[in-house]
Amino acid sequence: MPVEDAQDIVPTRRGQQPPSLYVAVKGNALLGFACFDTSAKGFFGPTGVDEAERGKGIGEALLITTLRGMREAGYGYAVIGDPGPVAFYQKRLDALEIPKSKPGIYAGMLRNPLA
Repeated sequence: MPVEDAQDIVPTRRGQQPPSLYVAVKGNALLGFACFDTSAKGFFGPTGVDEAERGKGIGEALLITTLRGMREAGYGYAVIGDPGPVAFYQKRLDALEIPKSKPGIYAGMLRNPLA
């Protein structure tokens, strides 16, 4: 899978083994990131790629690298909660949507600051 501009996909190692956060960098510039186990055990994400760097394979490289990290950590499956670009995941992973999964674990996580 070609990544045109990222020099490295780097696992961060701040106390957790195996790492659960991966970053794509070029020089000192952060191009994108992906992680797992942040919103719940076994969940992929959040993830993001700098708008100027999208379409270059960075998101796909981060996705695959992070899923490999999840497998290394012992997970047999990954859940992508509130995936946003569903077609992106379906094309690359043959992913399936979980019926009736909205709002899922995110229900009630955010509070109305004006309430």
